[in-house]
Amino acid sequence: MSNPTPSDGAVTPRAMPGQRVAAGGPSGRGRALALVAGLSGIALLAACGQEPIAPLGAEQAARRAATTPARDGFSPVYLDVATRLMDTNLVNFQVRMRGARHAGDVEDYARCAAGQYTLIRGYEYAQHVRTNLAKDGGIWKADAVYTVSPSFPAGSVALRASEVVKDCRDKGIPTV
Repeated sequence: MSNPTPSDGAVTPRAMPGQRVAAGGPSGRGRALALVAGLSGIALLAACGQEPIAPLGAEQAARRAATTPARDGFSPVYLDVATRLMDTNLVNFQVRMRGARHAGDVEDYARCAAGQYTLIRGYEYAQHVRTNLAKDGGIWKADAVYTVSPSFPAGSVALRASEVVKDCRDKGIPTV
C-alpha cells in the first residue's frame, strides 16, 4: 500500500504499511544535530534513573503468547515489551520474543509497540531512529528507538501510527 506525502500528494509505491516518505528532509548534519540533542536528553534521564514505563509482566506475556495464532507454521511467542521515555519525543522500546523466523519478526514487534505507544500519547507519527538486535538461545531481543510526533516529522520516512497498529493486528502481532 502506498501513501501520499503531505506536501505534494505524490505516491511512494515502495512504502511499507504505515510508512510515509517525505520529500526532502534534514541533511546529514541536521540529523546529526538532532541525534546529539536526543543523546543529551538520554544522558539527563539516565542520571535521574528513569525506569521503563510499561514492562509486560510474565502473566500478561503468557496470556499474549497463548492467544497468538499460528500462521503458516510460524508460532511466535511475544514475551515482553518495555518502553522508556528518553526525551520529550524520543522513546526506547525493548522487546523479546521466541519463535522468530528472522530478525525482521522482532523488528516488526518493536514497530508495533512503537505504533501503539504513539497513539497512546495522542500522536499520529513515529519515526524509526535505530534498532539493535541480539539473539540469546532461542530468544530474539530488539532495542529500538523511535521519535513520536503529532505532525508529520522532518525526515525521509515516518510511520503513520494508526496504519501500523492496524497492520500489526492483521498480522496477529501484539502492541503495548
